[in-house]
Amino acid sequence: MSFIVYPAIDIRGGKCVRLFQGDYGQETVYADSPLAMAKRWVEQGASWVHLVDLDGAKQGKPTNAALIKEIARSIPVPVQVGGGIRTEEQIADYLEAGVARVIVGTAAIEDEPFTKRILQNDGDKIAIGLDCRNGLVATRGWLTTTDVQATELAKRLVTYGAETFIYTDIARDGTMTGPNVEEIAALAMATGKSVIASGGVSKLDDLLTLAAHASDGVSGAIVGKALYTDAFTLEEALQRMEGRESHAG
Repeated sequence: MSFIVYPAIDIRGGKCVRLFQGDYGQETVYADSPLAMAKRWVEQGASWVHLVDLDGAKQGKPTNAALIKEIARSIPVPVQVGGGIRTEEQIADYLEAGVARVIVGTAAIEDEPFTKRILQNDGDKIAIGLDCRNGLVATRGWLTTTDVQATELAKRLVTYGAETFIYTDIARDGTMTGPNVEEIAALAMATGKSVIASGGVSKLDDLLTLAAHASDGVSGAIVGKALYTDAFTLEEALQRMEGRESHAG
């Protein structure tokens, strides 16, 4: 199975930013134009781009949708989008605008009938965002931690038609302390579905460690701060992934 590196663009106030452990009070602005950043990642070889509407995640409704749709229209690779998406109308709006995959988090946990409907209608275009602290799912822009076990929730969602999960370890996001490989691989094996890792990637070896679990269903990794702080470049990451695949072949 191939392994995709997703450069992340987190949008807040129309700018490209990163948060530390999801803390809105610990923000670093990396670029004034998310669109220019998306084009830069494509120029460097990105096959997908990951977009997050941080304002939307906090407010519970898409807030930077016009900018996100402009990015989807303006670059030649697919984009996946998350942040405050909680209605079927919002999902349809993004998909009609050319977004390839919509990420649903809070609503997937809090509204089971809604989740069943969207997975039955657009399961291959939906990613379920599982944002976790100590294996428990957090919602509402990471502001609320539930008592729901991520693996048990994921297995139930698979019965509704879920095909793709994005697993974020909140404690590691933006910290560059390494991804939670064990839990990510365990989730992929427990569900039998595609799991994209998010949070903590700090060096190329982190990507290689995750990619070693591609056969288990770990299909990619979202990388943000490591790219923005020049821990490694996207070209370097893609070259290492290609080398891994040719070596494995």
